[in-house]
Amino acid sequence: MSQPPQPRNRLAEVVAGLREFYAGPYRQTFARAQQDEDDLFLVIVLAEALGVPNPASYYTVELLPVVYDQFHDWHRRMGMDRSPLDHFSCC
Repeated sequence: MSQPPQPRNRLAEVVAGLREFYAGPYRQTFARAQQDEDDLFLVIVLAEALGVPNPASYYTVELLPVVYDQFHDWHRRMGMDRSPLDHFSCC
């Protein structure tokens, strides 16, 4: 004898279905917007290294170790075969 579905499980299924219904068709658009936002954040953090004066470099220098892992993918996405930074070569 099967037990009836729990209300909490049923509610989670409805929420997942609604999320898929509303966000599913725009998933690629959301992913592209997130990628653009991440690229902008990376440029802001690396601004001083790229030669752009950055008044917030005191704060962004602490984030450099975090974005170094993403740097190679970023410069390849921007169409640069090699790293644009003289002091940092990732490939």
